[in-house]
Amino acid sequence: MERMESTAGQTGPEGQTSAQTAAQTSAQTSGQTAEPAQTLINWELAASAAARLAPAGPPLSAREIGEAVDQLRWAADASVAHVHHITGLDAARDLRDSSVLVVDRASWARANTQSFAVMLKPAIERMLENRKGTISPGAASVSGAITGSQLGAVLAFLSSKVLGQYDPFAALAEGSTAPSGGRLLLVAPNIIAVERELNVTPEDFRLWVCLHEQTHRVQFAAAPWLRHHMLNEIDNLSSHLLGNVDSLMERATAAARSLKDRTVSGDTPGRGAILDLLQKPEEKAALSHLTAVMSLLEGHANVVMDAVDASIVPSVKTIRQRFNDRGKDRGVIEKFIRNLLGLDAKMRQYSDGAKFVRAVVEVAGMEGFNRVWDAAGNLPTEPEIHDAKIWLDRMGL
Repeated sequence: MERMESTAGQTGPEGQTSAQTAAQTSAQTSGQTAEPAQTLINWELAASAAARLAPAGPPLSAREIGEAVDQLRWAADASVAHVHHITGLDAARDLRDSSVLVVDRASWARANTQSFAVMLKPAIERMLENRKGTISPGAASVSGAITGSQLGAVLAFLSSKVLGQYDPFAALAEGSTAPSGGRLLLVAPNIIAVERELNVTPEDFRLWVCLHEQTHRVQFAAAPWLRHHMLNEIDNLSSHLLGNVDSLMERATAAARSLKDRTVSGDTPGRGAILDLLQKPEEKAALSHLTAVMSLLEGHANVVMDAVDASIVPSVKTIRQRFNDRGKDRGVIEKFIRNLLGLDAKMRQYSDGAKFVRAVVEVAGMEGFNRVWDAAGNLPTEPEIHDAKIWLDRMGL
């Protein structure tokens, strides 16, 4: 079986099954493509292309699928108490405004088309307004089909890599029935594939993964302002990209050439060739802020992951060692794609952010660190991520 179809039997707190959610998402996304602002990216085509191109998951019997889904849901629930204990965030006591779904690769990809539509809609609308009369409906439709197919190929690649993802924007999608706080997606085929690859205890690995992913869920519950702050910053960054559409192809060609040169030389792009398209100071400033926020979120989740000991996850030392070593044998093609998308830069966010969190906690304790969730002004800048003392001084800690 290529996809975890039996996740259809698992319900979230809102009373929907994963299959129902995916079906509704399809209907919603199809409706979105009729809007002028959505014609430049055919979201439905992107979702269907990703489902078609995604590699098959690990071979599993119906019983194995059911057991895996049940255990992942148990691990997701069990991890919340540990996140609360480690972080001291009271938001972990009540997460009823969000849900947990165990999904297959196609459902993960479709959910991401929804989120991308939410994040990019304002910037696309402004671009179309600024270029009114210069883009015909036919040209927009062709562009949407091409872009949708390309996005689908990217999502197909990523759909086999992602273990879990907290989506804070799900409720903002057109016609969405997701709870207001968003939803946590656990990609069952990928979790099972990695635990088999590492030859680790499934129960331990699944709990370890859920500790990281549930921390993201708690972060957004602890800082309810964070969802719209990130949307605004993403809109700011995407506006810079789409606002310079006239020079986009020229910059894209230069970025691709740079990627090829650095691949041959063995060097890797700092943020990925796609983000090398950003050239102006205001573009780089927007990216710097988002980089700092993502480093904080990922680093904090990794600190929580690493705070557990054998009393919680018995084989945690083995899991950490084997998981950290698994990227050393990637093939040339996968390395090229990872460089293009900036995935290795994302991995550096994990380590950079974790260093920041540990440095702050060492001086100010977890209570002092938790001031970061009080307001957007308390978020660290990119220089502060790399030198926690600057942030500590600014916060008076």
